[in-house]
Amino acid sequence: MVEAIIEMQGVSWIRDGIKILKGIEWQVRPGENWAVMGLNGSGKTTLLDIINGYIYPSLGRVTVLGHTFGASDLREMRKSIGLVSSSLQEKLYLNETAAEIILSGCFATIGLYQLPGDKEKHRAEEIMAELECSHFAHRRYKTLSQGERQKVMIGRALASSPDLLILDEPCSGLDLFAREQLLDTVERISRIENPPTLIYVTHHAEEILPAFSHTLLMRRGETFAAGETGAILTGDSLSEFFERPVAVKWRDGRAWIDIDRC
Repeated sequence: MVEAIIEMQGVSWIRDGIKILKGIEWQVRPGENWAVMGLNGSGKTTLLDIINGYIYPSLGRVTVLGHTFGASDLREMRKSIGLVSSSLQEKLYLNETAAEIILSGCFATIGLYQLPGDKEKHRAEEIMAELECSHFAHRRYKTLSQGERQKVMIGRALASSPDLLILDEPCSGLDLFAREQLLDTVERISRIENPPTLIYVTHHAEEILPAFSHTLLMRRGETFAAGETGAILTGDSLSEFFERPVAVKWRDGRAWIDIDRC
């Protein structure tokens, strides 16, 4: 087993002379699930692009799943990472069925170009049952609700049995009820046998489930705080983070933020 799922040491990323990320120090150990929270422009997307090996850091050292950037074939690393993001969703073929899209995850392709065997079909059936989406397996993707589409995206990401599953704002655009259904799905994934390490990116503290043992707060391209979720999501910490007074109420293991309007 690798000593760290993700390790970043002094990681910065510079574009057009501007530091988008500034000296990030972060380690994700086996057995930990992390939430990453920050407002727009905090550097979350850039952080994910580095983790996935889409861009290299301008400064610093990065190791993901035992692959050290600059000394490893990152194409091999990506085979062990499942990604759920809106940018990936936009690339899918809308006329494919939910089952076909989940099956495509077995081959890490956009579109199903290979004839799946019994092994792949069985894996897809297992995932659809686990995610409670078997009933719309043969519906075309374009006919699904946003919540159903997100379940399919998660199913596609799980199809290759990844070691690391990254969920990039998966509740964006969902109504209250669809959001809670999707969060229930995420919670179930954390409890399956040999689950992947989860990284959940969000703007909203209430989406950080009990499954996420640790939280990273990012602000203006820097690590504001990182550690155990209960110690990070406090009224004092978040008031300093948001630079305005907030109160935190815990309910069912989740932190809900109230803004002080006085």
